[in-house]
Amino acid sequence: MTSPVYFIDMRATIKENFIVKIGRLMETAGISTVLEKRDLTAVKIHFGEMGNAAFIRPVYIRKVVEMVKQAGGTPFLTDANTLYAGTRSDAPHHLTTAIANGFAYAVVEAPLIIADGLRGKNETRITINQKRFESVYIGTDIVEADALVSVAHFKGHELAGFGGTIKNLGMGCASRKGKLAQHSGLSPKISAEQCIGCGECQEHCSQHAISMTGEADPKAQIDTEACIGCGECILICPNEAIAVQWSQSIPVFLENMVEYTLGVLKGKENKALFINFITDVSPACDCYPSNDAPIVKNIGVVASTDPVAIDQASVDLVNAEPALAGTRLSTNTAAGEDKFKGIYPKVDWEIQLDYAERLGLGTRAYELVKLTDS
Repeated sequence: MTSPVYFIDMRATIKENFIVKIGRLMETAGISTVLEKRDLTAVKIHFGEMGNAAFIRPVYIRKVVEMVKQAGGTPFLTDANTLYAGTRSDAPHHLTTAIANGFAYAVVEAPLIIADGLRGKNETRITINQKRFESVYIGTDIVEADALVSVAHFKGHELAGFGGTIKNLGMGCASRKGKLAQHSGLSPKISAEQCIGCGECQEHCSQHAISMTGEADPKAQIDTEACIGCGECILICPNEAIAVQWSQSIPVFLENMVEYTLGVLKGKENKALFINFITDVSPACDCYPSNDAPIVKNIGVVASTDPVAIDQASVDLVNAEPALAGTRLSTNTAAGEDKFKGIYPKVDWEIQLDYAERLGLGTRAYELVKLTDS
């Protein structure tokens, strides 16, 4: 059995601009059947780290908000605080960043609520009884919402291969405790040969888990007990001297993330709609204070009530495109080749979709329904 995934490309006309087209996509995908009158509706998005500009444009989110209201819901934009040091690690900084990036009420016409509170401790324990976790910890305001609309920016991700709906929910909705649980076991290793002792990783470590050893030839060293596995040091290192133990850690991380997605959606069966913006497909997550050039052209937007099918369709749409010139992607550049494995060859992104399917979250089999121009 296949799940429908509805798709609009980036074309627009005077008769129907792209913003109007987003509304038609949401209506066709079933927003009116997901929401009931007066449903408090969590619109889960990523506000983008300060300095990053690849996140979804706020004017597009305003249309999502409008469609939620039109369907009878009462929307609020939400995300949970980050585990790593950055501009979204507590609610005041998170909200300040969101507004600076354009998500003010005057633009999006919905209030902003940080789902796990001031310091990421406003959480609700959800029992799931799965292989990795008996219980998961989700931001309370997402749990207490009547309905959920996930709006994800589809892009590469250094630990998951790609980030789409499943990551937006599983990692994005978790409290700090939940994020820590998902990252446990991801303590990276430092190559002494490649490390030049510049101290960049030490300066950016939120847990002060990195120290410099050796006076004549200083090298970074990680305290694995203090490390929370957030992975920020991996990207920060200018010499690529820090890496995860890929073969052991990544499969566990991906299964952890999927089980958290299961927890997020528990109680919201038939009360959730998922949207992926396949635009500005950057090679890394929007959590970083910069974004590299997109690896493929802007493709469009997909929507579905199946979180597995929408991510599978999004991967396929990206991989069907030839890579753009002058990007980080140097292999798997032809149409039909796996762009995400080209960037992260040691990450098997299919694990997250296979496991999600086994847990009953959805199906990888889908029918792509392309909306024709009106």
